[in-house]
Amino acid sequence: MENNKVNKLINKIISLRTKKGYTFENMALDLDITAAAYRKIETGDTKLTVERLFKIAEILESPLSDLLEIGNEIFQQHNNDNVTNCCQQKIENFYQENKEVYEKLIASKDEQIALLKSLVDKFQTKI
Repeated sequence: MENNKVNKLINKIISLRTKKGYTFENMALDLDITAAAYRKIETGDTKLTVERLFKIAEILESPLSDLLEIGNEIFQQHNNDNVTNCCQQKIENFYQENKEVYEKLIASKDEQIALLKSLVDKFQTKI
């Protein structure tokens, strides 16, 4: 299955390269490798690295998502879901942290009021 995906990717690269009229030599020159080394990528004798894939997409002026035949909506959906989940989690954490701070402040205020009441009571009994 993985081999099939790689073959589809390589076929897409070959198709775009030939449509643009680029030769092995053109691609190899831009990739800073020999034409024979580039040919081995297209024949599958050499594994395509991620770095080379990015560079090939740049050379062929094709978005990586097109080469991989992945729709942008998939990326956007996952990113939006992740952002939403992340933001919700941060908000919940922020709320929980603030809730604890508020509870401590209220407890401290109650203690101060109680102390002041006792001081006022003592003062009034002396008068």
